[in-house]
Amino acid sequence: MKNALIRKNVIANVVSSIVIIMGILMIPALGFSFYYDEYDKMPLLYSILITLTIGVTLRIVTHQAKDAEIKKRDGYLIVTLSWVSMAIFGALPYVLSGAIPDISNAFFESMSGLTTTGATILDDIESLPHGILFWRSMTQWIGGMGIIVLTIAILPMLGIGGMELFVAEAPGPTKDKIHPRIKETAKRLWFIYLILTITETIILMFCGMNFYDAINHSLTTNSTGGFSTKQDSIAAFNSPLIEMVIMFFMFVAGTNFTLLYFGFKGKFNKFWNNDEFKWYLGAVLGLIVILTPIIFMESDLSIMESLRAVSFQVVSIITTTGYATADYTTWGPLATFVFFLLLFSGASAGSTSGGIKIVRIVILMKNGFLEFKKRLHPSAVIPIYLNKQAVPSNIIYNLLAFIFLYLFIFTLGALIMTALGETFDVALSSVATSLGNVGPGIAEIGPANTFSAISDPGKWVLSFLMLFGRLELFTVALLFTPYYWRRN
Repeated sequence: MKNALIRKNVIANVVSSIVIIMGILMIPALGFSFYYDEYDKMPLLYSILITLTIGVTLRIVTHQAKDAEIKKRDGYLIVTLSWVSMAIFGALPYVLSGAIPDISNAFFESMSGLTTTGATILDDIESLPHGILFWRSMTQWIGGMGIIVLTIAILPMLGIGGMELFVAEAPGPTKDKIHPRIKETAKRLWFIYLILTITETIILMFCGMNFYDAINHSLTTNSTGGFSTKQDSIAAFNSPLIEMVIMFFMFVAGTNFTLLYFGFKGKFNKFWNNDEFKWYLGAVLGLIVILTPIIFMESDLSIMESLRAVSFQVVSIITTTGYATADYTTWGPLATFVFFLLLFSGASAGSTSGGIKIVRIVILMKNGFLEFKKRLHPSAVIPIYLNKQAVPSNIIYNLLAFIFLYLFIFTLGALIMTALGETFDVALSSVATSLGNVGPGIAEIGPANTFSAISDPGKWVLSFLMLFGRLELFTVALLFTPYYWRRN
């Protein structure tokens, strides 16, 4: 066969690099295990050895393909297979240690971590050893910026094809470029990510957290992941100061990282000239102002307690982090419905958050209002403006296709979950929170509960919905179309 459609060796060679990096990134968890001298030392060591052995072996076998150019068709399959592989190897520490012996649960927890969803099946988090809990947090930090981006930053072997991988994985539509070379862009993104994580760790320690809790929560805040070392999440610390710090870093992590880069360079005018950031900030402040008096009237909280609880939950859900200091499902049907809608939103494009992204929602609304004008002036050419620039029609078509696909997958997922025996509200919210990479839902899977009661088939469905959401739908959905497999 000439010019094979799927270049297996090329794809396997890149995936092997991802697997090797995954094994290396397990080592810090082993360090915590030895420090606390707990039973997870050998399981973590075996996990590292298995992962590295398979990765190195695969890389040796496919060595001849290491200099091959990665094409667009290769990029989509590489990214999808890489994330599935990471979830499989990421589950090894859970299974081998016995922390999560069931394969369905372990894969769900691993995929939830890597996609920064934050949904968990664990009903007693504090009983897990420190090494396993650190690895659990580490999976979210790896997935937040994306290990593919990390690979592009440190492995020149990706070369020309690095752009294909970056485009396939990068979260959300974003136009501004930090650097014309994709490798340099990836390095700068990871540098910002690392600086934010270190900074938050130090501040949380000053606020009273010990080093272990501080670094774990910094890893899962800046990735907008939401895994905590406590079963009661951030509520376990009962500290307004800690909540304010985490809330600030959640908001920052939900901001376009391109804007953060310009902020680091002192170009703060980029924030105020960016329409999406203004909508993002306005949405957060507006929801807090609207919901605070509602919660004050619906609960026995004081006005300041209501403001504190609402502020944290709004930022947590809109950034798709999923931390909790209160159970919003107890705040009445109106508040519950608002938070259900937020499961779809997400924060900024180019951030670590999931969901549809605010920029898409803004353009969709502007396009809707534009249709009213066109009814009155059918011959007029009226463009949609974003950041004082006209939005190209192909971007709008892409956005409409994305929204349609998002709602289609949501509907199909909800139908499948209902067919698997889940109640209507659990089916809807579990699919919405998985596809949006948020974490908590409503009803039996709300902030005060876990996903342990979901059936095993349901967990596999939700796991792959998390992957769809994390990779912006098209990357994975494309593999299920005949166009991808057809020779052109």
